[in-house]
Amino acid sequence: MFSTVVSGAVKGIMPYLMQVEVDTSDGLPMFNMVGFISGEVREASERVRVSLKNAGFALPPMRITVNLSPADIRKAGIAVDLPVAVGILTAIGEIDSDSLKDTLVIGELGLDGEVKAVSGILPMVAHAHSKGFKTCILPIDNAREGAVVQGMKIIGVSSLSEVVAYLKTERDERDNLIAPTVVDVNALFDNEESTENYLRGMDFSEINGQSAVKRAVEIAAAGYHHILIIGPPGSGKSMVAKRIPSIMPPLSRDEALEVSSIYSVAGMLKKGETLITRRPFMSPHHSITEAALAGGGSIPRPGIISLSHRGVMFLDEMAEFKRNTLNLLRQPLEDREVHIARSGGNFSYPADLLLVGAMNPCPCGYYPDLNKCKCSESEISKYLGRISGPILDRIDICIEAAKIDVTELNHGTQCNETSAEIRKRVMRAVSVQQKRFKNDGIRFNSEMTPSQIQKYCKLGNQEQRLMERIFMTMDLSARAYHKVLRIARTIADLDGSEKIETAHISEAACYRMMDSKYFSKSASSAEPGFSDKVRDRGGSFAERIKSRSEMHTPGERGVS
Repeated sequence: MFSTVVSGAVKGIMPYLMQVEVDTSDGLPMFNMVGFISGEVREASERVRVSLKNAGFALPPMRITVNLSPADIRKAGIAVDLPVAVGILTAIGEIDSDSLKDTLVIGELGLDGEVKAVSGILPMVAHAHSKGFKTCILPIDNAREGAVVQGMKIIGVSSLSEVVAYLKTERDERDNLIAPTVVDVNALFDNEESTENYLRGMDFSEINGQSAVKRAVEIAAAGYHHILIIGPPGSGKSMVAKRIPSIMPPLSRDEALEVSSIYSVAGMLKKGETLITRRPFMSPHHSITEAALAGGGSIPRPGIISLSHRGVMFLDEMAEFKRNTLNLLRQPLEDREVHIARSGGNFSYPADLLLVGAMNPCPCGYYPDLNKCKCSESEISKYLGRISGPILDRIDICIEAAKIDVTELNHGTQCNETSAEIRKRVMRAVSVQQKRFKNDGIRFNSEMTPSQIQKYCKLGNQEQRLMERIFMTMDLSARAYHKVLRIARTIADLDGSEKIETAHISEAACYRMMDSKYFSKSASSAEPGFSDKVRDRGGSFAERIKSRSEMHTPGERGVS
């Protein structure tokens, strides 16, 4: 007898439908599995045989052959136990093949017949729904995850016996035997209490001082600009970075499905969690390996870069990361995808993230305060040299977190802006960008191509002359030149201005000046650079931001 059961699998993070073909025939008792399978999949034969016996289904002596199709895709790390068991029971006549019409079966079996949870359920169910399947039989622990896909009947089962009983019941009576699992997706996004718990203890109102850093972070969140914060130990760099998700726009439903699918494949959805509705925040340790950061491995899995998709990847003590590890970010930051080639095939993982870096300016952390810094010029140069030029060129905003004055610490938090207040301004800027780019296939100013920059960042004569002077004086690359314009566009959006003005360009240029101060060849010399001259004319950048925040409302901020 022959039977076919449809199951699901993933390659990288891309789901596909897998045909589990079972043939039973007379002959020497044997259980063969074929179809380009790995060792862990081959072991399913013994699990299925024992679980069938312990569930009360005695197999007669026969030759059993199982083929997993398509045969040109290697099956690795896939739990195919339940569909194989159902296929065998169908082949020997225990289950009617018509009962499996338009039904997807996924699950792992224990030796006692228990159906165990597996990874990657959400993308597999979503793919099956797009192919016209109506019902999906899943482990009970994965049922709510699969039920996020609206329009698919999700049947959660805990044992092989339940599966057989369900399939042997008439279709119109099945719901009385096992009620389909239903999830209210709207309630997941409207849960204000969950949002408050998520943001509790992570509010910008707790940060005293650092007006310039908070302003730069607001711009980064509004336009999705990568940002690097440089400053001495204890200046609040990590404290600011960890609060960035609290001012970012919430995930849309499509984005939530993307993120949740990645976490589902990686097996990182918590038990009982159905959908990730908060932007991810990943903070890997500086000892992370290249494979863990980018993804891959013998069984391809998403790395930290992809787990940060649509969210924030925070690299604390960025200069402590290995240079080769940091250089892995060059292509993902540019293409917003990670491409990995392995012997088992080519894999692409999404990598649309906001990179936030924090680092000390020298090994001891106190440069350029020569009263505290004891590092030599070569030590400082070697330390900063761990951040390569191409990586710096891909970071839009570089801001200095100066040492906090004691008067600011004693100021209290009553006058500090809350994350909710900052998020309102960010959301207004994001709304402007959504309207602007509705026909361009992008979402944020940071994603603009050169042709789109020419279209949406038109400059007047005065602004154009200022940009030309900045380009020549700061010796910008073409990429950095475009980044200044993208940042200026975001600042203008935050100010509610349709036109990019000189104040917006001046502030945007200030966010590139830290390159000159710390990463130029003369970083440790006393000779002032262009950024020093600008600061000398108008005080420190932090002081100018602070003074403007005191003089103007939030929507009128800018640096002239």
